[in-house]
Amino acid sequence: MKKLTRYPSYDVLHEKDAWDDHTQQIVLSRLHTTGDYMFLTTVEAEHLRAWCSLLVDDERPEIIQFVLDHIDRTLAGGQESQRKSGEPEAAVLVREGLHALDLAFQTIHTERFFHLQPKQKKQVMLDVSRNQAVPLEVWQHVPQEALFKKLLNLTVEAYYSHPEIWSEIGYGGPAYPRGYVRMHPGQLDPWEPKEEKQQHEA
Repeated sequence: MKKLTRYPSYDVLHEKDAWDDHTQQIVLSRLHTTGDYMFLTTVEAEHLRAWCSLLVDDERPEIIQFVLDHIDRTLAGGQESQRKSGEPEAAVLVREGLHALDLAFQTIHTERFFHLQPKQKKQVMLDVSRNQAVPLEVWQHVPQEALFKKLLNLTVEAYYSHPEIWSEIGYGGPAYPRGYVRMHPGQLDPWEPKEEKQQHEA
């Protein structure tokens, strides 16, 4: 089911024949999730499922599972574009951060993060983003703001690379080999989606 969108009848995959074989393979592979984790444990994955769903306000299983698979592959492969001096590597930061999250909530609420109500989860995420999560002894070795930003970046880069999300935001897909021609504001190539006047749930 699509979320509320200005392009309810658009499907970017209708344009796949305009992509080269390699691009098709990459994009279509994003429709198939596995849940076979190389880095994440089952508990870590469930913490992330709850966390990522709230970050993007989307609970669709196939979309969030793709996000988790992407995060898992990224952390397992040690891929990291940039990191501030003094911050731990992404894999260490996320693992220790999720461990602190789990320990904090079993200490305070005798519950796991993913079992909490949405309002409670959102408050925790806000606290982490502000370096204010408690108890302090649990978080003393975890840079909370860095953890929040890392999870935000990993989540958003995966979420907005999924073809279903492309369709919902009206993105026409990869430019190669066809290319975008009409580049001025307000201009669209013939194959790009046009905003539909009525918004509705598809």
